[in-house]
Amino acid sequence: MDEKTRELRDIFVDVTEGETVTETQEEGHGSLATDTEIDDRLRDAVAAMRERLDFRTDLDDEALARIVRGVYAGDDDAALAADLGVDEGDVTEARRDLHLVQPDVEDPSLDLDALRRAIETGDPSEEELVDELGSDPATVREYRRVARIQEEIRRVNDRYRAEFENVIQDRELAERLTTAAREDGLDEATEGQETNTNL
Repeated sequence: MDEKTRELRDIFVDVTEGETVTETQEEGHGSLATDTEIDDRLRDAVAAMRERLDFRTDLDDEALARIVRGVYAGDDDAALAADLGVDEGDVTEARRDLHLVQPDVEDPSLDLDALRRAIETGDPSEEELVDELGSDPATVREYRRVARIQEEIRRVNDRYRAEFENVIQDRELAERLTTAAREDGLDEATEGQETNTNL
């Protein structure tokens, strides 16, 4: 301890009437969610959704949470089915139960607006819809389900997808910050080092 430091310490002790010059630091809690917390939050959201809505899927909450993560990661139904070891149709059904119909409405194979109007104005039969929309029964059945899900989404103010997106955004933020921290640490560690190496 040099003379200046000793003088400052003596002044501190006189003023505070204490001998300790350092404060105990408490470890704070971070605000970014871990992977486990994100999985838990997605499962909770899925479970709450299942309680309130009529799910057709038999997949459990763990599988449904994985589907949510996969959809937001850009995975299609085939990739998700392979990952979960189930049929692609099961994933499609589950995804729709979860209100994740974005892939279905990007490029529909019939006039989805006309289908919605027909459903809103009455309860037409499948044959009537096939004639009116110039489509086939299987496509009409599929998009009738999509139209009903879209109506359900409107009825609940799209709150479940909003919750999924909040959870996923927390994960993306955590990943971006972690990546940035790693890159900054790597930059500092390699600063001034020769990197032009011939092998």
